Amino acid sequence: MIEIIDFCKEYNSHLSSSKKKQAFIIKNISFTVESGCITGIVGPNGSGKTTLLKAICGFHYATSGKIFISDKENNKFDIEEQCEKAMELCGYVPEISCLPPDLKVIDFLHYAAACHKLDPQTAQNRIEELSKDFNLSDFLNNKIKILSKGQQQRVSFAQALIHDPANLILDEPISGLDPSQIISFRKYISDLSKEKAILISTHILSEVPQLCQKAFIMHQGQLFKVNNLQNIEREFISLTEKQKTEGNK
Repeated sequence: MIEIIDFCKEYNSHLSSSKKKQAFIIKNISFTVESGCITGIVGPNGSGKTTLLKAICGFHYATSGKIFISDKENNKFDIEEQCEKAMELCGYVPEISCLPPDLKVIDFLHYAAACHKLDPQTAQNRIEELSKDFNLSDFLNNKIKILSKGQQQRVSFAQALIHDPANLILDEPISGLDPSQIISFRKYISDLSKEKAILISTHILSEVPQLCQKAFIMHQGQLFKVNNLQNIEREFISLTEKQKTEGNK
């Protein structure tokens, strides 16, 4: 489980107000990502989705507020105080795969397993399982730089799940996948959600009812709960129009 409590993030917060240049602010966000549930965050580019996801994964800290992450036994950890727990308890798939281009896929997955301190046999078993799940077997011995975007995305999924984390964070996860892979991905994520807390960020509104049990709209650094997933497009348009009107006042 992931708990975000009064999370705020402000860039250039160390500068005086007179010197700040359009400092981006995420304002007082609170929500929970429960195990057994896929939670979605939708919003336009630049709304703050990736900033929030990276904070959950421990890449940076809140300006104020707290983020707690729980393990499979429901032990709760403050990520700012125990940042190493973010790596241990979360699997993260970024929007743009950050993979070492000159490594072979098999070597990279063994490296990822070693980073999570998996013993050699466990690592081998996990690589075999994930290779089957994501159809990696045909290019395990290829260098990452020659893979297609969709293949690299599947490798990124495998590294995120190599240590079987309790929580999974996905940023624009279907980017680069073809239609058949998207269908397979939905089923796979749905099955994973039975035992994991899964948070998905996307700007494709139509994906949310297909994947999520609950969702939020992020707009201009603020978070708004979606009341009806089937009407998410209508709610998004209504919210953004309302925000635009209020901003022009």
